[in-house]
Amino acid sequence: MSDLISRFSSRNRRLSHVFLKDRLQGARTYDRIAGYFRSSIFELIHEEISTIDRVRIVCNADLDPRDLTVATLSQTARDQAQVERWHEQEDEVDAFLERPRWRRLYEILTAGNVEVRVVSRENAPFLHGKAGVITRSDGTTSSFVGSINETANGWAQSYEMIWEDPSPDAAAWVQSEFDWLWKKGVPLAQAVIDEIGRTAEKVEVQVKDMRDDPLGLAKSATVESPIMRRGEGLAPWQKAFVKIFVEHTQKYGTARLLLADEVGVGKTLSMGATGALSILMGHGPFLILCPASLTLQWQMELWDKLGLPSFVWARAPQKGWLDHSGHFYRSRDPEDILRCPGQIGIVSTGLLVRGGPEAQALMRGNYGMIALDEGHKARVKRGIGIDEPEPGKLYEAMMHLAGRTRHLVIGTATPIQTHREEIWDLMKLLACGQEHVLGRPGASLWWNAKQSLDVISGETVLLNLDTAWPWLRSPLPHGHEARVFGDIRTDLRVVDTEFFTDRGLTDMEDFTRDEIVELLEIGEINLKIPFMRYHNPLGRHVVLRRRKTLEDNGLMERIAVNIHPEPRETPSIFEGNAVRTPHFYDLAYEQVSRFTGAMRARQKGTGFLGSLMMQRICSSVVAGIATATKMLAQRRDDAGLNETDDPDLLEAIEEMGSADYAAAVDAEAQHLEQVLEILSTARQDDPKGQAVLHYLDQKEWLDLGCIIFSQYYDTARWIGELISVTHPTEPVAVYAGVGKSGILLSGEWRTIDREDIKRGVKERKLRLVCATDAACEGLNLQTLGTLINIDLPWNPSKLEQRLGRIKRYGQQRREVDVANLVYAGTRDEEVYQRLSERMQDRYDILGSLPDTIEDDWIHDIERLKDELKSFTKPESPADVFSLRYGDILGVDGTEKEWEVWTKVISRRDIEEQLTKPWSGRREQL
Repeated sequence: MSDLISRFSSRNRRLSHVFLKDRLQGARTYDRIAGYFRSSIFELIHEEISTIDRVRIVCNADLDPRDLTVATLSQTARDQAQVERWHEQEDEVDAFLERPRWRRLYEILTAGNVEVRVVSRENAPFLHGKAGVITRSDGTTSSFVGSINETANGWAQSYEMIWEDPSPDAAAWVQSEFDWLWKKGVPLAQAVIDEIGRTAEKVEVQVKDMRDDPLGLAKSATVESPIMRRGEGLAPWQKAFVKIFVEHTQKYGTARLLLADEVGVGKTLSMGATGALSILMGHGPFLILCPASLTLQWQMELWDKLGLPSFVWARAPQKGWLDHSGHFYRSRDPEDILRCPGQIGIVSTGLLVRGGPEAQALMRGNYGMIALDEGHKARVKRGIGIDEPEPGKLYEAMMHLAGRTRHLVIGTATPIQTHREEIWDLMKLLACGQEHVLGRPGASLWWNAKQSLDVISGETVLLNLDTAWPWLRSPLPHGHEARVFGDIRTDLRVVDTEFFTDRGLTDMEDFTRDEIVELLEIGEINLKIPFMRYHNPLGRHVVLRRRKTLEDNGLMERIAVNIHPEPRETPSIFEGNAVRTPHFYDLAYEQVSRFTGAMRARQKGTGFLGSLMMQRICSSVVAGIATATKMLAQRRDDAGLNETDDPDLLEAIEEMGSADYAAAVDAEAQHLEQVLEILSTARQDDPKGQAVLHYLDQKEWLDLGCIIFSQYYDTARWIGELISVTHPTEPVAVYAGVGKSGILLSGEWRTIDREDIKRGVKERKLRLVCATDAACEGLNLQTLGTLINIDLPWNPSKLEQRLGRIKRYGQQRREVDVANLVYAGTRDEEVYQRLSERMQDRYDILGSLPDTIEDDWIHDIERLKDELKSFTKPESPADVFSLRYGDILGVDGTEKEWEVWTKVISRRDIEEQLTKPWSGRREQL
């Protein structure tokens, strides 16, 4: 070949025929600076590529450099960013019409001789200026520079020019550019390669065609869900729960499960995915029962992550069903609660507690699955002054509903709060109408909570056949649970659909009896655990996965948390670990304390309202003003009770009833008026505002990105406006419920969809977000490195959920900073002081705290101190859960199938199945 420079133009001849294919014939290596990574990158030269010993391609992935930073990001986080970007630019039409090309691409990427790396838009913001170096078998080189992509279209149809220079100096120059970019790049994610292969083989299937394979149906329905397309995917333990759900439906015909995963592990997705599967299997409507404050959170998470449309039963300003996009279906009569416009209906548990026509109608319905979130709220009262356990209203309602649903899943991170029998109360809910759970009533020992828990805990040891047999015969475990149970059923001629036998030990073969005796003596699972601690209803129907276990097994990222304010750093705005309060606030707080005291002294059961007012004034001055104003308005106008959209107030109203609620605030009006008078004169002087600005500016948290959480929209909006005024060029997002989210810039407000806010955060266009708890579950904020709790929820699980927005896999920092702001001299400070004594482990700061803190503890700080001091995780056979569901830890090979599953149900088919009404569609407004 001539040493002279050669010039090529597509104006004169087709470059695809005269340049690249010829040059690659017999090449030994090929290094290429390409453009964007596309499915057509090797379309023209796939045959030549297969014959070259080493091919290296560096591409622009159009990603933010912080999404690819090896030093700070985990491999998982980098893969997620690439997968999400790939899906954003993926062409479904091209994937279908050019399937052979996609297959060839997958073959090339997995052959072993081709390596692709991607660089960020900052390192290589190129669309043109591409180049390549070809080394032949004899050692000679040739380099070329041009604007052409490695696509058939680029080489055959675009107007392009190429300069080829065979000189060693030119090759060295191009090689140096390539090497610089190569070092900057990271490998093309294996997840992207897998997705290319999956897409090449993808086939569309119908729901009805997959019902014979329930687990396959679950994969088909979720493989292209939003969470998968974002590169996150369902976690291994969430997939495992779906598998457990399917196994129970196959063994028992119904799934009755208590999901007791620790806070932050993701119970909502586990329950949501199984509920959707139940619908697609044709089992009937999916009813979700949760506290009023969580209804919209559930709806957002189902849509944002699983792409599942759902409907929330709303009570204000009108009664009816509300969909995820804000469309409202007005109710005309109580029976409309049974006419949900879609298959997934979300209803507040407060509605059941309050009773009334809607609650009565709801309990006449029939359901495919019911999911009860915050299941510990369905409690049976025990304690001083209560002779016999007394079921609460929610528990009574659930006893009724449990008999009207095929599947029942109860979610709670704290099945035991004060009495160990509480977990058995929930087991009895699961057992309603289902003999396989606790056995036949009247014939099973498992219905006695104390005796059962003694056996499970090991306090009662069953070492011989005579004492163990009454516990084994009802419920008689399924034959697939262990070989010995299959032998028992064979001997006694009990089919797998029956779970009781009245036949005795003498009817069994000697071999089977000896087998049981041996297991009772030596235990189960290689002698690790006593036989009856493993084979019992609790181990069978309770699913528990601990965060620390998941972290220890590398399934969750370990991220340290630094708590602020630190004792050694106390600027003038702080007083110890609290925000110093001005005189006006102290006066207002005193009036709130009197208001609360008067309520508690006058009428038992109004503690929640007192706590509500106390929490609001401890949040911010504006929240205190708003709450006092609402309470006064409700005293003056009873109609206002039904018009509020505040989830906390709604729940209080639902639990107490409108009349009692109004009466509870009437006598305390004078104190509320005093609060309003004091706070209204100084609303702009809230010291928490200065504390927030201290962290953003002096501590430079703004540069790291910050999420500011409040329980209340009033506080979130106020702090957003304050920051916008003090930082006029900085966009500040407010992330809240439907119609309340938006962006502030120089104090100007613009309503913005939540999806746009999340996208802006991910793309780092937004680095400040003020959010409410009602919206926090839909957020994925690993690009933000700091968090400010502008108020303190008296509920550690909410703190954990907040922290989970940034303490998550993909977080770019290996340690994050969290500031907890409480006013000095308040109940908030006392509660926080007690909580902070337990927040010593930087990696598991809330791991030894209860899920909820009772109102009575708040008003008796010494009792709170004692409760927290004595609190440990409930004594339970945690080792049973790890052993029984061990496949979630040592992924068994099938887990990866979810991401590469090729049988796909179209989103349209899924939505059609999920938008079938329960019973007639009502008028849409």
